[in-house]
Formats: sequence, C-alpha cells, structure tokens
Amino acid sequence: MVLVAVLAFVALTGVLAQAPPHSQLLLVVDGLRPDYVTQEVMPRLTALGRRGIVFTAHHSVFPTVTRVNASSMSTGTYPESHGLMGNTVYSEKTHPTQGINTSEADQLQLMEKAEGRLLTAQTLGAVLQRAGMKFAVFSAGSSGSALLLNHPVYDGAVINPEFIDPPSLAPQVLAAVGVGPKETEPNVARNVWAVNAYLSLGLGTLKPNVAAIWFGDPDATAHVNGIGSPLTVVALKAVDAEIGRIEDTLQARGLLSTTNIIVTSDHGFSTQNGKLRLGPAVTAFGRPAPDGGRDIVVTEGAVNFRGPVDPSRVAAVVADLQNRPEVGAIFTRPASDGSMLGVVPGTLSFNAARWNHPRAGEILVSANWNDERNAAGFPGMTTQAGTAGHGTSSPFDVHNTLIAAGPDFREHSSSAVPTANVDLAPTILRLLGLPVPETMAGRPIEEGFVTGPAVDSIPIGHSTESARNSDGTYEVVAHISTVLGRRYLDYTEVKRSLR
Repeated sequence: MVLVAVLAFVALTGVLAQAPPHSQLLLVVDGLRPDYVTQEVMPRLTALGRRGIVFTAHHSVFPTVTRVNASSMSTGTYPESHGLMGNTVYSEKTHPTQGINTSEADQLQLMEKAEGRLLTAQTLGAVLQRAGMKFAVFSAGSSGSALLLNHPVYDGAVINPEFIDPPSLAPQVLAAVGVGPKETEPNVARNVWAVNAYLSLGLGTLKPNVAAIWFGDPDATAHVNGIGSPLTVVALKAVDAEIGRIEDTLQARGLLSTTNIIVTSDHGFSTQNGKLRLGPAVTAFGRPAPDGGRDIVVTEGAVNFRGPVDPSRVAAVVADLQNRPEVGAIFTRPASDGSMLGVVPGTLSFNAARWNHPRAGEILVSANWNDERNAAGFPGMTTQAGTAGHGTSSPFDVHNTLIAAGPDFREHSSSAVPTANVDLAPTILRLLGLPVPETMAGRPIEEGFVTGPAVDSIPIGHSTESARNSDGTYEVVAHISTVLGRRYLDYTEVKRSLR
C-alpha cells in the first residue's frame, strides 16, 4: 500500500526524488609535474589514475605561478577577468613604490581594502552558497593561496596554519589538529596537518559539498633542492602517502564510492640557470617619481609604469629586451580590440596570454627556455633566477597534472583532450548539477564523465600566433590548442637571428 501511495503521489505531482550529488574533493599538489607521477615514487596516485582517468594535456594558467592559478581555480577564468596578475602584483593604491607579495593573506586584505575588491570575477564559493552548498579549503600552502582559493568564504571555510576564516573556527581547529606547523623541506608535517584537518573537520562538523586540500610540496622542496633531488623525491613520496591515507579513510568510512577525487597541480616546474634579471635590465629606463621612488616597478615578469605612460619608452624597453637572449616571449597591450598582436612590434598581445585586465602592467615578460635535462634527467630549463621554479610560458611550466577518479568519472581511461585549471570550477559545478555561470571561461570536462561524450569524439584544433619586430631579429610564436570554443596556450617559443 505504501508503494502504491508513493507512485500515486509521483503520478499526480511529477516529483521523483533524486539521489543527492556526490561529494567533490579537489587535491592540489603544488608544483606537481606529470612526470613525477610514477609507480616507484607515487604508487597511490598512479593507482588512483589507473582506477579513473588521466588527462595528459592539462594546462596551467599563465603566468604559471601559484596565486594566479589558485584564483583561476576559484573563478573558472583567467587573470583578464579575475584580476590577480601574479605572485607579486602591483597596486598603486596599496603600495605606490613596490609590489605586493600575494603569498601573505594580510597583504591581500590590504589590497582589497585599497582597491575595493580583491578578485574581480565570481567565485566557486559564491555559486555554491547561492545553491545552499558549502566549499571548504584545507591548506598547507601559503595563507595567500588559501585565501584566494575560497574568497570570500560565504558559508564555507579556509583552514591554513596562518589563516583561518571565519576566525570563529580557530578554537575548533586548534582542538582538532593543534597549531599548524611552519614550512620545512620537505613539508611533511604541514601537509599531514592539512589532511588531518580535512579528515577531522571536513568529514566531521563542516561537511562541505566541495572540499579542497592544498599540499605545499613538492613545490617548497623543489624550489630549493631541485627537480628530482633526493629531498624532492622524499617530499613526493610523503604527499603520495597522504593521498593514500585520504583514500583509505574514505573507504573505511564508506565514503569512497560517493566521492569524486580530482588531483591537479597549480603549475609545472623547470630547472633554472639564473641568467634573466628583469629588474636590473629595465632600471636604466626608469625616471624619478614625485614621491622619491622610480616610475617603473617590476613585479616578477610585469613591467609597471607609474603615472602617464609614454608609448615610446615602452617600445624602447621592449626593443632592449628583444635583444637579450635570456628573454623569451614578450606581451604588450593589444594593437586593437581583440587582437592577438601587441601594440609594440614583435610582441604578442595580453589577449594571447589572457592577461588583459585594468590591473595589468605595460609589458609582460617570460623567461626563455629550452628542453635541456638537469642532473636528475628531467627536461626543461629556463633562464629565471634560482635553482628550480616556474612562471614562464615554457611547456614544462604550462603542462601540469590532472587525474580524476570517482563514481562520476570514467574508469581505466586517459584523455589527450586539452584541459586547464580554469576548467576545474565548471567541472565541479556540473558534477553537482549546478549551472555554470557565463563569467566562467572554462568548460566542464564532460568527456571525463561516465555519462559524457567519448574522448575521441572531441575535436581538437591547433594553431599559432606570431609577431616579429621591424628588423626581423626577434620573433615570438604562441602555440595554441582549441576545444569546443575554448582556447588553451600550450607554450611560446622565441626565434632570434643576427642583423
């Protein structure tokens, strides 16, 4: 009789209860190159990929630095929309004479106060909040990347050793997992702390619909010790063990079969030879400012002019940089609306880099690169300063990791269809049955879904955009992939010739 009554109710109302969407867990492994993921070094992540699907053409957002990509994961779009332009950014309203270190949450909050808004695009957390859902971040990275991944927090949470939002959660975090450790090399204790916070609070009182865990390694260790160094391998194995612990705990609690796990990285990684020093290279072009500073501020690869911009001086800086072999791709403001060519001859436009925002400087520079192998056998060398790092438009910095497994993803599969970090938020929203806002430039990666189109049915386009200076001594080429109307910057290359 009960069944008859239920069927009668459905017939009269058209209402049929649907199962709630599965939980979504995003694991961001900072600086994880795809070739780090091997059976020997990362057996649990390798097994997760075999269980699910490995995306072999995944892209970081350029500039390929952490906070740019945290913002792109959060907003599903590029710097041209979200306005977080680099790891170090220039905001004249905040600090007129110097850049802002976005790794520090308090510096970002100062910028937000001065600018009126931090991210200038809608966030995943905002969309979830309107749908009555929650997003929680458990971070072993910097307080800045934690904040940018879920800002504002709405009804969710950000839990990081240096930053907890809402602050009212602090006593609960302290009681559950204690004081967060400082960063070390390897960053094992801090990563364990973030996972403990997720297993305790994320699976406990918070119960977010979407959770993200940000691992601070291998990035923190590889920056100092190098790609493939013994300590970097230790760091990778420790992260892999934590991924295994997450899976094992979900399995023990009966949650693995209802949880989609997406593993990605914010960027790739390259060995560095230290030849490019952008600040000193442009010092001679600076002039005194009224406040006693200089009227050019360099923030990573961005050259920012304070006050009115003299186009001839911008062109002079570009011409000098084009003659420096350590300099790679150069971008300037578009020559015209929508153009892929920059206003200065021999440059690509900010449109090509998806960097055309009111907060952009006048020039964006990538270090040069080659495919030379380091002592550990890993290819990819850039001219940046330091031992190893990222940030360039080299394929070794752009190409990063994406692996997914869970009830909604294909099993025992791989895909060479291009994807990017901007696609993560739209994918998560589609998995939750929520509409993707038009503000998001990324796409749901439906070819990875059990119910999605076949991977080999997705058309992929390849093209190039190039720019050459007036005397033909410098040419920059952008290699681009297109999928379903979305454009992905694969890498750039520079060709130089003698006069």
